[in-house]
Amino acid sequence: MVNGSGNSVAAEPSVRVVTTLGLAQTLAWGSTYYLPAILAVPMARDLGVSTATVFGAFSVALILSALLGPYAGRLIDGYGGRPLLAGTSVIFALGLAGLAAAQGSIGLFAAWLILGIGMGSGLYEAAFSTLVALYGDRSRGAITGITLIAGFASTIAWPLSTFLDVHFGWRAACLTWAVLHLTLGLVLNLSLPKLKASNVLEAEAEAAGSRNNLTSSTKPNSPSSPSSRSPLEIPDSLDSPVTSNSPQSPDTPPNTVAAPRRWTLYALAFVFAATWFTSTAMAAHLPRLLQAGGATLATAVFVGALIGPAQVAARLMEFALQRRAHPLLSARVAASLHPIGALIFGLFGAPAAALFGILHGAGNGIMTIAKGTLPLVIFGPSGYGQRQGVLMVPARIAQALAPWLFGICLDAFGVKALWMTSGLGIAAMLALFFIPLSARGK
Repeated sequence: MVNGSGNSVAAEPSVRVVTTLGLAQTLAWGSTYYLPAILAVPMARDLGVSTATVFGAFSVALILSALLGPYAGRLIDGYGGRPLLAGTSVIFALGLAGLAAAQGSIGLFAAWLILGIGMGSGLYEAAFSTLVALYGDRSRGAITGITLIAGFASTIAWPLSTFLDVHFGWRAACLTWAVLHLTLGLVLNLSLPKLKASNVLEAEAEAAGSRNNLTSSTKPNSPSSPSSRSPLEIPDSLDSPVTSNSPQSPDTPPNTVAAPRRWTLYALAFVFAATWFTSTAMAAHLPRLLQAGGATLATAVFVGALIGPAQVAARLMEFALQRRAHPLLSARVAASLHPIGALIFGLFGAPAAALFGILHGAGNGIMTIAKGTLPLVIFGPSGYGQRQGVLMVPARIAQALAPWLFGICLDAFGVKALWMTSGLGIAAMLALFFIPLSARGK
């Protein structure tokens, strides 16, 4: 059996591969994305910079990861995820060691730039693309499986980083994470199956054939020629949905089908950016937001502890229903949960804080899965890695801006800042409703 890229794929996803990727992703997320929440303050104090400077370096890393995502995806499409993910284990270790050795702002930013390279090729998008390269259309359940395991990243990483910081210092904490990447992370990623050389050649031959077909209607030296595009641009093949049951007529002008396909790609990019902005804003400011709405500090901490279990519970529910429900339906429900929770919290205040946290966590948990499954179901496995990288560029940039921008709104408007994230959630839900019916697939 072959996937959409011409590579041989296993009949069904392997539990071993899903578990391996899930554990590796838990380590990757816990030692990068969830690191500043615990170590930013002691880092800033020791380096003689502000806490905002530490988060600024983190934001730079996120932006760099956004720019590198499409390139990483294209490499996984052609060669599988094993070599790239193994390489990111080394990159993560170098970046964390650099953090431990930093003596000022220059060393801080340099280390986060290295970590940004790893984040651009070693987080969820790369793991999802690795699964699609291995299993093709059968990857939806496996993607959910990875998020179920890695959904506990903060639950594991925050206590571990706190313990290491309190007893040994933040530099020792960074070095411990680095050692884990060179031992556990590297071993896990190297144990992944690799694509056979013959399959790689098949994929390259198919890609070359696709380019030849596309250039038959494009001038060779035209700026829009596929051969002249970078991975950050959107070739026609990336916004082409699965059309096995309804092939395009050769007499149909290409532009009559390109517009709705490209609208679907842009709509998904907006949905992912909007929801990831909200997710990151809440991760950075949830306790202060709840206190602004009348909750006590103890209540805010309790609600924060509910987010992780709510995410995992929602993912389990999505996993149980995935054979009956299209991921587009799951995504619409997920996008609506934060605005519903914000409305309830706005109306009833502190007594509704826990319900708000549960609804937000559940929506965020399902949307994380949708980021991997929606592009697969709508467009198919061909070119999945590069397409996923392109789709996540706006999301990564939104993620980088979220702590700063939402913090400004929270300072200025208090709990009314939820109007901002609620508006984004409603807009994302509406965009999902306007995805053309012809773009859907099972």
